[in-house]
Amino acid sequence: MSAHPTLPGSAAALIARDLRLLWRRRGDALQPALFALLVVVLFALALGNEPATLRAVAPGVLWVAAVLAGLLALDTLFRGDAEDGSLEQWMLSPVPLAWLVLVRTAVHWATTTLPLLVATPLLAELLGLPRAQLPVLLAGLALGTPLLSLLGAVVAALTIGMRRSGILLALLALPLYVPVLVFGAGSVAIAAQGHDPSGGLLLLAAGLAAALVLAPVAAATAIRIALN
Repeated sequence: MSAHPTLPGSAAALIARDLRLLWRRRGDALQPALFALLVVVLFALALGNEPATLRAVAPGVLWVAAVLAGLLALDTLFRGDAEDGSLEQWMLSPVPLAWLVLVRTAVHWATTTLPLLVATPLLAELLGLPRAQLPVLLAGLALGTPLLSLLGAVVAALTIGMRRSGILLALLALPLYVPVLVFGAGSVAIAAQGHDPSGGLLLLAAGLAAALVLAPVAAATAIRIALN
């Protein structure tokens, strides 16, 4: 008699499957990070003769690059599973669908946005961001980018039954992303003025905590509606 799947066991199996698929299309997996790098380089070239202006806009540029990179990869979050029938198997699994959605979103964030976070110190140096502001920027991105992925998971689940939903995804996701962008870039701007940036970071942390609980449930409900 086989044991029922456990939450850690199902998460490990899903992560292993996703990593195998990612390895087969590893070129596609690097596209969001490369796109963000391209955005930053274009800004650096456009404002190359104005280093003071470049330093002032550096936090906003890096945050916009992170948001756009996340949007670029958002359509792939559940699309492949919907096409090959994996989502129907998720729904029939004894493991809660919200748990599988959370694991998939975490893997998606780790494989698309985490490389951008690793490259952020280099990109910040390219834009001339003062090194004293880098810890605030990294803290904001570490809290904000998972929040963006969770919000994006809800939007991706809502549009899962539509073909060519890329523009619609962006239109639905951007209004949700704007507060995260404002608080994230604003925290660095506040730190640059010599004030305490913890207010914006705490708001991002609170949003992330709420999204960890609510977003997988909302996305799972949207998937059930779309498939039924």
